[in-house]
Amino acid sequence: MAKLSRKEQRLRRHARVRKFISGTADRPRLAVFRSTAEIYAQVIDDVAGHTMVSASTVDHNLKVQVNGLTKVEQSRLVGKLVAERAKEKGITKVVFDRGGFRYIGRVKALAEAAREAGLEF
Repeated sequence: MAKLSRKEQRLRRHARVRKFISGTADRPRLAVFRSTAEIYAQVIDDVAGHTMVSASTVDHNLKVQVNGLTKVEQSRLVGKLVAERAKEKGITKVVFDRGGFRYIGRVKALAEAAREAGLEF
């Protein structure tokens, strides 16, 4: 059997976790995607199949603020922003989906910032 690439391994981990994690209207899923340069977070209602709230480092509101910051600091800003936007829509509880990424570094920083800003998971 051929060795899987890092991306294929991550996608397998994500699929394995997604069998058990699903977002509903009252408790949507906070999904995180991390590329080499950017980080994205979405609050998703899987039942209805649409994104309720999103934030990322390419967001127009954050683009100026993230300039010159480290990637972990950028992730904290994204976590805080997605939590604030979720609270504006009346969302306080979410299910965290790390997307197959390890819970360290940028993913952890985003999650902790979202918790501090008021999201429960």
